Amino acid sequence: MDWSIQEVARLAGTTSRTLRHYGSIGLLEPSRVGHNGYRYYGPEELVRLQRILLLRDLGLGLEAIAEVLASQQDQKEALRTHLEWLRQEQGRLARQARAVEVTIQQMEGGGQLMAQDMFDGFDHTQYKDEVEERWGKKAYADSDAWWRGLGPDGQKEWQNRVAQLNADWQAAFAAGETHDGAAAQTLASRHVQWLAGIPGTPGYPDGPAKAYVLGLADMYVTDERFAENYGGPEGAAFVRDALTAYAAREL
Repeated sequence: MDWSIQEVARLAGTTSRTLRHYGSIGLLEPSRVGHNGYRYYGPEELVRLQRILLLRDLGLGLEAIAEVLASQQDQKEALRTHLEWLRQEQGRLARQARAVEVTIQQMEGGGQLMAQDMFDGFDHTQYKDEVEERWGKKAYADSDAWWRGLGPDGQKEWQNRVAQLNADWQAAFAAGETHDGAAAQTLASRHVQWLAGIPGTPGYPDGPAKAYVLGLADMYVTDERFAENYGGPEGAAFVRDALTAYAAREL
């Protein structure tokens, strides 16, 4: 069984033009082309399209999506990973909705607002803020349960680890280290290991995907808020170049 390009576009909430573009860049080829030139897509292509759309929702560009698809040949395993991300996000949003609902009920009933009930599912910690700034809410949907499970001591330890890594990057840049030198590449290795320890990272728990690391590296420069963590745009560019060199060699 297969579906025409118009049917697929309607079902997926996209356009025939978009599907043709995906085909032109080798991202999504049709299963066959009819004698009239119409494109048709089979079940395997629909699964691939589902993965493409999920990765787009995570904030990846088409080039990065192509690399992820090429590196994850097992479609069922990849979809299981996507499903876990979606379930985590679903749970977080459900808790937020319930917290807002309780607040409305308490306001309408004249009851006392309970602070501990108002922010369930909301995470304004430094960790979540950094994740959203670097990759977007859906691109890097951190598990609230994982963060809460660290406890106050674990959260503090994690934040200290991030702060130390940022400080070491700034020190290396200020010392005039080259991005492909031993010092910068050691920092890049630490940086990738740090990412590897965060549930939800593409490639977890085996390590972050190359496309993900490269996407983050670019965002360190384009996102002004994040560049501040490395002393400004020049420091962020140093981190980007070091991570890019590391990814090319090790990932």
